[in-house]
Amino acid sequence: MMLSVLISIYYKENKNYLSQALDSILTQTVRPDEVILVKDGELTEELDNVIEEYKTKYPIIHTLSLSTNQGLGKALNEGLKHCSYDLVARMDTDDIAKPDRFEKQIKVFEKFPDIDICSAWIEEFEDTTNNILSVKELPETHSEIIRYARHRCPVNHPVVMYKKEAVLQAGGYEGFPEDYRLWVKMLKNGSHFYNIQESLLYFRFSRNMIKRRGGWKYAIADMKSQIDFYKLKLFGIPTLIYNILVRVAIRLIPNNIRYLIYQNMLRK
Repeated sequence: MMLSVLISIYYKENKNYLSQALDSILTQTVRPDEVILVKDGELTEELDNVIEEYKTKYPIIHTLSLSTNQGLGKALNEGLKHCSYDLVARMDTDDIAKPDRFEKQIKVFEKFPDIDICSAWIEEFEDTTNNILSVKELPETHSEIIRYARHRCPVNHPVVMYKKEAVLQAGGYEGFPEDYRLWVKMLKNGSHFYNIQESLLYFRFSRNMIKRRGGWKYAIADMKSQIDFYKLKLFGIPTLIYNILVRVAIRLIPNNIRYLIYQNMLRK
């Protein structure tokens, strides 16, 4: 099966992390047929140099430049237009894919042709992959994923592989949170999901990530997204009220408490 890899990058990314991410996908047991790298706005000279170095070494890397920073969702939508193949793997520029990630995910699509999206577990690490903080586990089967999606995001976006056509039919990325919204739209559109029951990616974690996810801005965005999910008939009024109360509380509590909850209750 022919495979595209879709990546978006913006100026705040770390050039060393970018190199590690690219190395991890270009040395897979099953290598991709193309890598679509979207430059989301003007980058630093360091990042541009790394990208040019890899493009010279690996002709399968193709870049797409956006004049201004559009945000992840819009950048990925633009990148999808340039993916040549229906099977698309997502990758972020600061994570590290395990060597057999693509091989194992492609086997799922080969074995189950009706699957539209396949993700897996991820291991969150700090500094080095020897320092694993937690594993984000998700349910395996489509029916379990539907139930899980009523309360929490059912797919690990950084390690997802999906059929481009299914994403486009659901309307692509939009709003906040871009990934969760897309999965809900795909579920309601009849797409079939599967999560491999093992970690296939190292996810770079930092306390600043938890800090950035707090405050009224995110609380209000959470409320809006939950209302939209209710309108899509993902769940009823009782679940809507419960989800909003829990999510708003987590957004507004002090950062250190949110960090403890994130590590001890929202991860395994």
